[in-house]
This record gives sequence, structure tokens and C-alpha cells, in this order.
Amino acid sequence: MSAPMEAARDPRLIADEPGLKGAWAGYRRRLAQGELGSLPVIVGLAVIWLIFYLANERFLSAVNLTNLMLQIAAMGTISVGLVLVLLLGEIDLSAGAVSGLAAAVMAILSVKHQWPAVPALLAGLGTGAAVGFFHGIWITRLRVPSFVVTLAGLLGWQGALLYVLGETGTVNLNDDVILALAGTFFEPGIAWAVTVLAIVLHVAVVLMGRRRRAAAGLPLVPWRGTLVGLVAPSAVLVATMTVFTLDRGLPLAVVIFVGLVLALELVFRHTLFGRHLFAVGGNAEAARRAGISVLVIRVAVFTLASMLAAAGGTLAASRLMAVNQSSGSGDVLLNAIAAAVIGGTSLFGGRGSAWSALLGALVIGSISNGMDLLALSSSVKFMVTGGVLLVAASIDALSRRGRQAAGRA
Repeated sequence: MSAPMEAARDPRLIADEPGLKGAWAGYRRRLAQGELGSLPVIVGLAVIWLIFYLANERFLSAVNLTNLMLQIAAMGTISVGLVLVLLLGEIDLSAGAVSGLAAAVMAILSVKHQWPAVPALLAGLGTGAAVGFFHGIWITRLRVPSFVVTLAGLLGWQGALLYVLGETGTVNLNDDVILALAGTFFEPGIAWAVTVLAIVLHVAVVLMGRRRRAAAGLPLVPWRGTLVGLVAPSAVLVATMTVFTLDRGLPLAVVIFVGLVLALELVFRHTLFGRHLFAVGGNAEAARRAGISVLVIRVAVFTLASMLAAAGGTLAASRLMAVNQSSGSGDVLLNAIAAAVIGGTSLFGGRGSAWSALLGALVIGSISNGMDLLALSSSVKFMVTGGVLLVAASIDALSRRGRQAAGRA
């Protein structure tokens, strides 16, 4: 008997039986163990969109959906970095302040010191990386809880933002390259070329993964599941690109945001760093005993998270065409954390994906956008967003309890 057939019959490996009956049984098993992935978020997002569409038909117009994606690009980019931190079971309360500080550094160098756009942008990202490295070293070397260190950072880096901006308080951006980050829209020809390339790469990655599993003698996902995994994302991508082309075109800010999500997801699933990250987040002591440098992983994660916060702050500044004393403050941090959690990243570490940032940002952004269309007050918006976050955190806790019960069984 071949190795793949032996692996497929190994009782220690759980796989769905063929046919609809097997698929339904697998669904019930994953439901009991809290392993439904992104399905609850996608269903919830569909319900939110349906409700707002029935209340105001303009919600699903091409113009509004394009605006929605532009609105969430900066916050979602910050949330991508927070996914990294949450996977460790840690927290970063300074992400909003760091995004504002990095944007201020970039703006001051560009406007007041006449730096070219690229060096100014790199300086902003470098500021974020330096802050994250400082946080990581302080947390790992002195063993101060990340909550305390980043809470101090929330206050300290907000003060640094005010110091960098000086008496003017507001710096208006005038560099065309920096403004183009949020103001560029690609024409339909380029947009559809990007779509075709993305679909081809997605198909190649899925088929290569299937081939590697077969070569390793691991059980394969039934072809029906593989086809769904190929067709569904491709259909979503085509629909999304259709919406963009019906309005102004494919926004560069969205390309940057989604590109970061894809890059991070590839790191999670196909690199040694990604595997070590999940191992440390699942059980740091076990990871240390396995020879993983927990200290290096933690420092690298906080460095990357703050750099992504800086990138988010740059996108926000480009969209607003200015940096001011309130940059990175308000509900920026809370929305970014909420997006990661609502999207499916566990607060307990060791479970989540980069797609959490995108899905969660869509949920948060859709609620805000829809309520703005309905002219509802900010008080209602905050209460609804808080309720959604509470439900998402409760589902995460129940899922963890289900997995623990399944493990004991």
C-alpha cells in the first residue's frame, strides 16, 4: 500500500469522508471544536451589508464600496501588525501613537527639510521599526508585560508626536509621490492584468501545496474542497475589481494593504519564521525547549508590528494630505485591535491569520460607513462596534473552550 493511502487511513489523522454526508459530518466536528475559521466573519459581513443595503441602496454602489476600501486601508494596515502581536498572546497599545509619530517624522522631513519622498517615507518606516525594536527588547530583557510597556509607549510616543510637529501643530503634505499613495487609481487595463496575475498565482500556490502534501504522504483535501478554494477567492477578486473599475479604478492604497496581507500570510504558512511564531504563541515554554529562540521571535514581531503601524500612519497622512496633533489618536488603535479580533485572531495566541485584519477591517469599516450613510450619531456607532467586538471575543473564548474539551476527549 502506498504512503498516501496509508496516511489517509491513519486513524490519528482527521479527514472528511467523501460525499455530502462526510462534508456535513466534518462541518459539525469543526463547529464543536470551534474551528470554523473565517466563516462566521464572512457570514456576519454579508448580514451587515444586506442590512445597510436595505436601509440605503447607495451602500453597495461602486463609489461607496471604493470609498469603504480607501477608508479601511490605513487602519487595516495597522491591524495587520497587531495580528502578529496577538498571535504571541501579547498586546500593543502604542500602535496608534506610533503611526502618528512615524507620519509626523515623514511629513517634517518632506515639508520642512525638503527631503525627497522615498528617503522621507523610509525614515518614517524606520522610526516605527526603531520603536518596535525598543519595545521588544524592553519586554524580553526586563520581562515587563507588553501591556505596561506599550501603554507607556502610547503616552510617550504621543508626546513625541507633539514635540516633532512643534508649534505649528499641522503639517500639510505637498509631495506628489507621498500624496499619490492614497490618490492613485489604476486604469481598468492594469486592474484586470493584476487580477489575472493574482488568480494565476493563487492557482499555482494551491496546486503546488497539494503536490507537496502528496509527495510527503499526507492526506489530500478532496477535489471538491480544492475547487471551492480556487473558485471562491477568484470570484471575489473579479467582483471586487468590477466594482473598482465601475468607479475610479483600482486604488494604490488598497493594493498596498492587500499586498501586505498576502505577504504576511505567505510568511505565516510557508516560512520557518511563521512556524516558529505560531509555536511561540501556542506554548512559549515548549517552543523554547524545542530550540526556538523565543526572544528573537518576540523582538522581531514587535519590530514588524510597529513598522506596519508606521506604514498605516503614512497611508492615513497621504489620504488626509496632512499630519496633525490628533494623527493616530482617537479610535484608531481600538478599531485596529477590534479588526484583528473580529477577523478571527485569538486573544490567547497561537491562532489566526493575516486575513483577519482584512475581514475585521471590512466589518468595522462597513459598520462605520453604513451608519454614516444613515446619519446615525457617533454614540450609536461606538455602541454597535463595541457590541460586535464583544461577540467576536466571546466566540473566540468559546472556541478555545471547545478545542480544550476536544483535546481532553
